[in-house]
Amino acid sequence: MKTILSFVFILLILSCNTPSSQYWQPYDESKELAQNASHEIPRMRYKLIQSKFLDKDAMWAPFEKELRGFDTTYEALKPLIIEQNIPTLQQYIANGTLSYELLVKFYLYRIRLLESNPKTTLHAVLALNPNIIKEAQQKDRQTPQDMHPIHGMPILLKDNINTAAMPTTAGAAILENHVPDKDAFVVKQLKDKGALILGKVNLSEWAYYFCAGCPVGYSAVGGQTLNPYGRRIFETGGSSSGSAVAVAANYAVAALGSETSGSILSPSSQNAVVGLKPTIGLVSRTGIVPISSTLDTSGPMTKNIADNAILLDAIAAPDEQDAITKRVPRIMSLTVSYVEPSLSGARLGAMTNILAVDSLYRNAVEDLRAAGAEVIEFSPEKISLSGFSSILNGDMKRDIPMYFKNTSTAEFATIDVTKIIDYNKQDSVLYMPYAQERLDGVVSDSITATGLEETITKLNAAASGFFETPIQKYQLDAILSKNNYYAGHAAIAFYPCLTVPMGYTHEGEPANLTFIAPSFSENKLLMLGAAYETISNHRKSPKGY
Repeated sequence: MKTILSFVFILLILSCNTPSSQYWQPYDESKELAQNASHEIPRMRYKLIQSKFLDKDAMWAPFEKELRGFDTTYEALKPLIIEQNIPTLQQYIANGTLSYELLVKFYLYRIRLLESNPKTTLHAVLALNPNIIKEAQQKDRQTPQDMHPIHGMPILLKDNINTAAMPTTAGAAILENHVPDKDAFVVKQLKDKGALILGKVNLSEWAYYFCAGCPVGYSAVGGQTLNPYGRRIFETGGSSSGSAVAVAANYAVAALGSETSGSILSPSSQNAVVGLKPTIGLVSRTGIVPISSTLDTSGPMTKNIADNAILLDAIAAPDEQDAITKRVPRIMSLTVSYVEPSLSGARLGAMTNILAVDSLYRNAVEDLRAAGAEVIEFSPEKISLSGFSSILNGDMKRDIPMYFKNTSTAEFATIDVTKIIDYNKQDSVLYMPYAQERLDGVVSDSITATGLEETITKLNAAASGFFETPIQKYQLDAILSKNNYYAGHAAIAFYPCLTVPMGYTHEGEPANLTFIAPSFSENKLLMLGAAYETISNHRKSPKGY
């Protein structure tokens, strides 16, 4: 393709636009709140939308000079960047059609353009890396011999993942000025492989273990994340809401989310994004604000399977500070998992209870059959996961203070759940407009260390049997689910899950087909997902984005 670098340079020189430094103006949201007051989903009856903490103009102030007059360039770059996968972007950069600097400036301009407009803002971005343009310029001057595909790719991080010199807030008011000294292990992995950290994105506060029945995608720091496929109409899913929304809206190449139970699967499904919840231990949790050291994991959220495999490959590694990562098997390089997608000989289990009520799921099953997979229908057994919340309560009570003691700064080193609760009580309207019932539950839960271990063992056996019974009976490669259905079962069974866009309802709401398989089946899941993605190709950009 003909290079456009010289063209872009001329455009920048000729442009004489000098935009104002003020792009965002808080607006009267009372009409929007009134419109949502009767929403059929109770937790979408918002009390607020805009953040009362975030200064959006301060986020993009460092880029004012570099982005001046970038509007025409932005339009020229759109077809080269929007919805393109990492291998394609790297090819454009290798042949001179693009540069890492232009790629970064494109995303910065796009974020500012859409997030500064009250009619398009998704309240997805909480912070931007002020040095990102200089870092991209450095990447353009480098030509590593063994360059990982993630090299030079701008990545957004869920704001519970420690990033040195940038705030890590978990969306909470008490952490508004929390700036860790060190990167989380997964962030270090990304940087070591040359990735560019573009910024931090909104989330359901404390990874949705904060308030009960409250909106997903809400945090005190970021306000209410909105779904680009239907702003204030469809839920964003949570808790990795901003990660999914930002990927769906093409704010970055990809994003990292985190999951305890459904927090990658749910928002990925709600925003037509490919999301992978890895096997516990494949990816480090060091430096990530926790709920449960038993169930927590980070994972990739992307527009396609190729990028998902690349991002997972970049972050999956043993970590000396996260003992579980040293005890798990290391699987082959994941960057090749999508090369030869095939359904020939694949045996997949489809759940009759979902088939009976969901036409998109039925269509997906028929598409898989037509492509050569053998799909066996079965009725899942009903099992109890009683005690699941006590696992989260017991773990969070212990893991929150350990996180602040070991991976935070001295100012925050003594924070525990009780201190968070007490801090929020100082201003309930500003800090906890939907109350903090789940945090209260953490403190009041009396589960002992012994009881915690016994509950984990019991539920792990039940959930593993839930999947293993049909897998063994029908010799299945994976079980097919929908969205984040059975996410809790997969979580406590320590099974990885991959969710892939499978279409949209008549109203336009996205839905995903979710593949579930035994521990450390990531390669198999990615190959199956790639095959389904190839035959279905359902993902489309949200209108207006």
